[in-house]
Amino acid sequence: MTRRILTIAALACGASAASVLGTVRPALASDHGDSPSVVNDPAADINDVYAWMQGDNVVLAMTVIPDAQPAAADGAAGSQFSDAVQYVFHTTSQASFGAATVVPEDIIATFDANQNISVWVGTDDYVKGATGTNAALVSLDGRLKVFAGLIGDPFFFNIDGFHNAVGTVESLEGSLTLDPSGCPLLTDDQAALLRTQLTTSPDGGTAVDHFANFDALAIVISLDKSLLTKGGPIVAEWASTNQAQ
Repeated sequence: MTRRILTIAALACGASAASVLGTVRPALASDHGDSPSVVNDPAADINDVYAWMQGDNVVLAMTVIPDAQPAAADGAAGSQFSDAVQYVFHTTSQASFGAATVVPEDIIATFDANQNISVWVGTDDYVKGATGTNAALVSLDGRLKVFAGLIGDPFFFNIDGFHNAVGTVESLEGSLTLDPSGCPLLTDDQAALLRTQLTTSPDGGTAVDHFANFDALAIVISLDKSLLTKGGPIVAEWASTNQAQ
């Protein structure tokens, strides 16, 4: 079995992957550059993972296949989900940060050769049906809704500004002091400079989204928060793709 894992803990030095449902801020992470073994299996290559609240529902989203392609005008199939891969959202819930009891709950999505999807939320809920339409699939009890298909890549990445900031960090490397977590202790001026570089182009103009013209395949799942909070209101989430060897 191979696993490609993207955790939302990678947002910042010392950031936590856990969120309190009801007060959660959107969580996301990006992973568009991978090793050759992952690049050669694009249907199992996770781009990004997202999580946010929408009323009493938790919304989880995963995108795969960098630069996914739509179906061609001549009828040739575009990018597709693999029928040999399990796409898994892994979640845990607990009563408080650091609590001894942590309750896991996995949401597993699979596809058949015709791109029909099946989604299980542990043993609590289930939905299946055709993909490729804008209409969501809804479970019998209405607590689970699923969309899967081609979308514009939602991740905004100012790659030129990022490279500009990397150059600044490298120029400061020898003079930076690290805290116990390994994060650099920046002066106010240094932090302000990096924020500016990350949010503008190198010439100081408007930032350009490197992914603006890219598409991706997305699995988007909306589910009642009660399905994910058996251990308490603190919920953590990450994702993986898995296939037998």
